[in-house]
Amino acid sequence: MGKFKKILSVAAACSMFGASLLTFAGCSEQEDVITLRVCNWEEYIDLGGWNEEERISLDSGDIFGENAVYDDFTEWFNDGDFGFKVKVEYSTFGTNEDLYNRLSLGDVYDLVCPSDYMIMKLIAENKVEEYSEDFMTNGEYANNVSPYIDSIFKENDWDKYAACYMWGTTGIVYNPDKIENVADVSSWNILLNENYKRQVTIKDNVRDAYFAALGILNSDRLTAPQYDRSDLSDLMNGTDSETIAKAENILKKIKDNVYSFETDSGKADMVTGKVIANYQWSGDAITILDGADADGTKLWYSVPDECANLWFDGWVMLKSGIDGNEKKRAAAEAFVNFLSRPDNAIRNMYYIGYTSAIAGETVFEYLDWNYGADEDVETIDYDVNYFFKKDGQDGKFIICADANDFEIDEETGEITGNRGRQLFAQYPPESVKDRSVVMRDFEDKLTEINQMWINVRCLDVKDISPTTIGIICGAVGLIAIASVLYGFRYRLFIKNKPKKGFEKTEEE
Repeated sequence: MGKFKKILSVAAACSMFGASLLTFAGCSEQEDVITLRVCNWEEYIDLGGWNEEERISLDSGDIFGENAVYDDFTEWFNDGDFGFKVKVEYSTFGTNEDLYNRLSLGDVYDLVCPSDYMIMKLIAENKVEEYSEDFMTNGEYANNVSPYIDSIFKENDWDKYAACYMWGTTGIVYNPDKIENVADVSSWNILLNENYKRQVTIKDNVRDAYFAALGILNSDRLTAPQYDRSDLSDLMNGTDSETIAKAENILKKIKDNVYSFETDSGKADMVTGKVIANYQWSGDAITILDGADADGTKLWYSVPDECANLWFDGWVMLKSGIDGNEKKRAAAEAFVNFLSRPDNAIRNMYYIGYTSAIAGETVFEYLDWNYGADEDVETIDYDVNYFFKKDGQDGKFIICADANDFEIDEETGEITGNRGRQLFAQYPPESVKDRSVVMRDFEDKLTEINQMWINVRCLDVKDISPTTIGIICGAVGLIAIASVLYGFRYRLFIKNKPKKGFEKTEEE
């Protein structure tokens, strides 16, 4: 019996030891799961749920979005040989300022996707981690990013800190049947054109509005035949006090002329015909044109002759989130590389309508699948080599496009580079690229420019006419007099008011 007890004791000890090993193994496994906190723009990634009819069939293979991209990334990563597992916490923000305020209040993210100027601000404030040398020289992003986009990031020293996600231009979406002269949409001055009073909208944010104002301010210079654009960037990023004051005056005039300042309502207003022209980002312009096509209306997109804002949204790793954790860095870089695979870049473009920074033959094949001309229409060669062609490649990235989707020079038969439809908005010709500039961060001028914007968007007493001030003062005076009369109504108008606690009676 004693021997049996010893056996039981040994068995129990082994069981406890085994359980302990399992517990420690579980802890070890739990520690090997890294949570990657990703914050992106709202509706700015493929969330899956495609119908079978939405399947994209290319020669290189079918592309289909069944699950959200970040869920597919999680599955792909955890099936790989990274040495640890990952869990993605995906959240969204509405504006760059919204994201920045969250960070200022203590929210922690590992990977975020702000716009160009916010990337500059975060870099200047030393809040961004550098990408690894391996990421910048190998992997999906390094191998697939457009040489055009890559050159811009390297010229500005952003490539160490940011990986471009989407890019585009700014311009004017318009209804050609409602415009008196197509030349009117070739200039930012359409925002001041009284022929379209209360029929045009402008963006309700200080940066886009300020850019348009500078386009108007410098219009004569920018459209002069002899202008060589060598100082275009400095001109369109002018923030001296005199320029800010002039921009404020222009924006106040614009405010009196446009239908509204808007953030998102312009898309619906254009499709429904409430307005006939809308200052817009190229990605949303494509959505508007697609929606109008579905309703049987053919809208166009114009990039003003003066200039366009070349904008970017890019992925940056935050020091507050990565915090020196090499596994988090590896997971964040893997996430960006996963999005930079051509098939995933196409999924995101197809889902949100914006233009990916990813190039290559597969993306070009998708572009041709999406916009290539039918055989029964007049066609024109549309050259996008500047975006797709890498050094040493032949110039083969030319789409046979529908000539009816572009403004064609009657004498030369070539695209003029000013107006077009969806393909023009998504991949602008080189002539548009050459007159586009990136808006820099306002830096120490931010407070002054924000005050200018408050003066424009809020009621400014200096802008009220003397007649209106007189009417307002008169009304205030009458209200004051009426209040005094009401307070003394018994003494002035009612005789023999009874004392408190007594009632007035009629004498016999």
